[in-house]
Amino acid sequence: MITRELAVALRDAGLAWNPAEGDRFQLDLPDEVELEAEAEVFTVSEMTIEARQTPSGTDLAFNGTTEWALDAVTLADAVWLPREDQLRELLRGTFRALVRLDDTFRVDVEISGVPASFEHPDPSEAYGRALLELISRTR
Repeated sequence: MITRELAVALRDAGLAWNPAEGDRFQLDLPDEVELEAEAEVFTVSEMTIEARQTPSGTDLAFNGTTEWALDAVTLADAVWLPREDQLRELLRGTFRALVRLDDTFRVDVEISGVPASFEHPDPSEAYGRALLELISRTR
């Protein structure tokens, strides 16, 4: 799983999220709201956390969640933690290879004809770093 810091960087760079079943996220509430649940990882699921379309956008509704007092949060109050397969899919045609090295993984991409590589012990993080570079170069 990618780090929260990388997830925030991807969001801030412009990565859009349309919540779907199985997506993971963390809360990102204003500083004045102190909530231990902000560090917890949640999963979108019709049974517990449902993405609902509202006139003002998408809300994440916490159905039957009794351990703390949030009914729903807006999409802006959540940080998407994309999975490895989602990150690879978002790289689209720029992705060239995932290479297993001794103690790390290397993701090879080609962005605007220029090869680039990103290494990390967690392949998701390597994919995420490659995606961040792709978004940064195409903005």
